[in-house]
Amino acid sequence: MALRTAVAGGRRRLAALACALACAAPAAAFESPEELPDGEGRDDTFYFCSACHSFTVVARQGMSRALWDDTLTWMSERHGMLELEGEERRLILDYLAATYPPKAASGWVNPFAPRN
Repeated sequence: MALRTAVAGGRRRLAALACALACAAPAAAFESPEELPDGEGRDDTFYFCSACHSFTVVARQGMSRALWDDTLTWMSERHGMLELEGEERRLILDYLAATYPPKAASGWVNPFAPRN
C-alpha cells in the first residue's frame, strides 16, 4: 500500500513538472504588427487584441469568422472588453478570419471544443 501511494505521488509530481516545463517553454511572442502576416486590418487587430493579452494567444486559435465574431462578443460580455462595432469590427473580423482560419484537426480532438 505504501508503495502504491509513493508511486502515485511520484506520478503526480512528474505530471506537475511536465506541465510546468510545457508552460515555461518559450513561445513566439509578437512584439509589433509588422511580425504578423500582411493584410488589411493587421495593425488595428494587433493593437486591439494585444491591449489585453499577448497576440500569440490570438495566433494560436484558428477559428471561422463566425467563431471569431462570437469570441469578440464573449470577451465584451464576460471580460469587459470594449465592444467593437461597425467598420472597425468588420475590419478586425476580416483580418482574423483570413489570417487565422480554422485548423485541420490532427491527433486527439477535444470533444467539448467549439466546432467551426
